Amino acid sequence: MSSAPSTVPGLPPLTRWLVLLVAAIGFLFDTYELLMFPVIGAQALAELLKVPPTDNLVREWIGRMLWIAALAGGIFGLLGGYLIDVLGRKKVMIGSILVYSLSPVAAAYSTELWQLVLFRCTTFIGVCVELIAAVTWLAELFPDKKQREVAIGWTLACASLGGIFVTMVFQGIVGYMKDHPDGAAWLPLPTHVAWRYMLLTGLIPGALILILMPFVPESGVWKAKKLAGTLKRPRFGELFSPQLRRTTLVTTLLSACGYAAAFGALQLTPAQMVPGLPVIEQVKKEAPEKVKTATEKVKSAKEGTDERNVAEKELASAKNSVKNATDAKRGDIQLWQELGGLTGRILFAILLLYVASRTLIRIFLLPGVILFPIAYLVLYQGDYTVFAIAIFFCGLVTVAQFSYVSEYLPKVFPVHLRGTGSGFATNVGGRMLGTMAAILNTEILAPMFFPGEGPEKNPMRVAQAAAIIGAVVYTVALVLSFLLPPALSEEETPPRA
Repeated sequence: MSSAPSTVPGLPPLTRWLVLLVAAIGFLFDTYELLMFPVIGAQALAELLKVPPTDNLVREWIGRMLWIAALAGGIFGLLGGYLIDVLGRKKVMIGSILVYSLSPVAAAYSTELWQLVLFRCTTFIGVCVELIAAVTWLAELFPDKKQREVAIGWTLACASLGGIFVTMVFQGIVGYMKDHPDGAAWLPLPTHVAWRYMLLTGLIPGALILILMPFVPESGVWKAKKLAGTLKRPRFGELFSPQLRRTTLVTTLLSACGYAAAFGALQLTPAQMVPGLPVIEQVKKEAPEKVKTATEKVKSAKEGTDERNVAEKELASAKNSVKNATDAKRGDIQLWQELGGLTGRILFAILLLYVASRTLIRIFLLPGVILFPIAYLVLYQGDYTVFAIAIFFCGLVTVAQFSYVSEYLPKVFPVHLRGTGSGFATNVGGRMLGTMAAILNTEILAPMFFPGEGPEKNPMRVAQAAAIIGAVVYTVALVLSFLLPPALSEEETPPRA
């Protein structure tokens, strides 16, 4: 399968592989930038709001930020989809990558909440536009069906590597900060904490893309039509014409379901649910005794001696034991989730070549209907490893849905509407509607559970709400899969409704 793209006519072999490399890097860092917030959100918000990470205000703002950023991404992503059809796939792709590379760096210097919210929104905007531009670009550079499926399926698989990288980088930064509390003191950051260093790494994709993009071509299909004057001007109203109405509505709702599962459950798992895991509760119980023992060692050791220095480090470690254990498990759960997502992308890329399109999506939807309620209602308060494995499979089926929708959308809209139609389905459905599940969880459903009890129950509240959201949206998506329209013919004539 890896050799398939090398036979595509019209592009030199080196250029074809460079196209795949650029797409893979773009997809990888799309996910990297998006998934920074779930692992750093609680830390960042707690510092800027000046409250503990388990405070109700942090829980509420995590949900708000997930939705506000996605809403901004959806609105501007819709405009971006239109610009993709008007200005070209490559030009818009370059601009969007620069936006989402510079925004996290600016966010690292936030000293007030509004600044973090603003730059999180611009990060999301860049990612929303880049995803549509890159998939449309690939679909048109690889016109042969099998070659296109291989190209899109396997480069999209790299998106999940971004989730794994973000976890590994965060764990590395946390480990470094544990040994070097002042971090890289030469950097002019407001505070030297892990979440700020994590955001600075967002600059990497912009540098890589600026080096590579001059060597890859614009979409030949789009460019030829543009030069010949035969490229129709995209109109949003055309998405709701009799020929495309069903396509637009079904793909929009299907995209909404996938994002609802991700934002209403999966992305809240490391940020909100990890502090309530039994393994963390055990650390909380042991922490006071460890602090007491370490304090006695400090008092008994002579000041200025090596013994006193060791005792003081032990005391600092004991005081931070809950925080360090929580951060470590956040990264670990994120890693399980992203490994599942990577497996889902790979499995999708393989099955795409052998399974009919509308059957393929059901292979991932059916298990999700059962998996989400079991994971968050039953396994969450059980053995940690079993719960982590369940999150692996939740990530697998959810991320496979994203690959399916991304690969499917360019096949059901004509050339002059590919960016606009894909942008509408992904941004209105996924980013605007689906991501509302974050607020639905944290501000509407979660407070209904354990009324009258304190904030220590917040992780359990969020988990129970996640179970409900996951089960409902997977059921809806399964029904929608029976309404999906077929791909357009080679002549790009939409089927009559």
